[in-house]
Amino acid sequence: MRSGLVSNGMAGQYEAISSSVPSVSVVVPVRDEVESLPHLLEAIASTLNVSHLSYEIICVDDGSTDGSAQLLKEQAQIRNDLKAVILRRNYGQTAAMAAGFYYARGKAVVTLDADLQNDPADIPMLLAKLEEGYDLVSGWRLNRQDAALTRLLPSKIANWLIRRITSVDIHDYGCSLKAYRAELVADMNLYGELHRFLPALAYIEGARITEMPVRHHARRFGRSKYGLSRTFRVVMDLLTIAFMKKFLTRPMHVFGLWGLISILSGGAIGIYLTWVKLALGQDIGDRPLLILAVLLLVTGVQLFCFGLLAELLMRTYHESQGRPIYRVREVVTAKEVE
Repeated sequence: MRSGLVSNGMAGQYEAISSSVPSVSVVVPVRDEVESLPHLLEAIASTLNVSHLSYEIICVDDGSTDGSAQLLKEQAQIRNDLKAVILRRNYGQTAAMAAGFYYARGKAVVTLDADLQNDPADIPMLLAKLEEGYDLVSGWRLNRQDAALTRLLPSKIANWLIRRITSVDIHDYGCSLKAYRAELVADMNLYGELHRFLPALAYIEGARITEMPVRHHARRFGRSKYGLSRTFRVVMDLLTIAFMKKFLTRPMHVFGLWGLISILSGGAIGIYLTWVKLALGQDIGDRPLLILAVLLLVTGVQLFCFGLLAELLMRTYHESQGRPIYRVREVVTAKEVE
């Protein structure tokens, strides 16, 4: 059935036509964007109406203090295409996206920022690319309309670093405009600042990923919530992603390896010092090597213990949620012969 907004002749009154399972859920994290929201909602509705797609818009207010939450609640009461999710306080964009994914019912999920810098007119293009067999289509802001020193330069450095560490060849990890298959986001649990690493998380889940150039506009209202202060958090989360990519289901391989190296090194130094003491009769009590040997042995035992604990946590993580350590893309069988 065709979807969209049909005016009933009264200003501000809308009726959305949608199927029980929408073709697409548009998830929009919101924080202090009261001026942008009316324009954004109309742009999304207009685009998807023209594209004949059944849809829903899920706006997640992340502790706004400028009236955005109230505006969303008012709009949700008169628009059947809008679902307003109001968080109790500011939890961060990752939590807002996770909440949006939870409430999304669509066969595909599209995310974008609420500041009008992403263009809703690009949504059909991303969805068409998704239909080519991809699980995630990421936007690439080729002509970004942001400050060169505080936004563009840190972004280029971060994107280069993330590509090198994750091996996922995406040029613009920071672009919020992305399209996902619903089953993909259902498999991803988000914490910290991991929303910017969604392509890397999807890669861990075995997703087929691509990117497309999208439009980017200068900010019309308000000011950016991003800055250089997030650099430290990005680096810490990047290290988490790097570990998950290689050792999520086998943490003992990294802790055990370094523990073994540490124990063998400490043991070798200890044997050498014992030989010096017994065979040569030299005093070893004031030698730095003795301290190093003890330190290496203790560190090695600790790393082994960390590895064992990580293995137990990993098994608890998967078994308590019934999460397999693999992902099946499809099952093909021979058709039954009548």
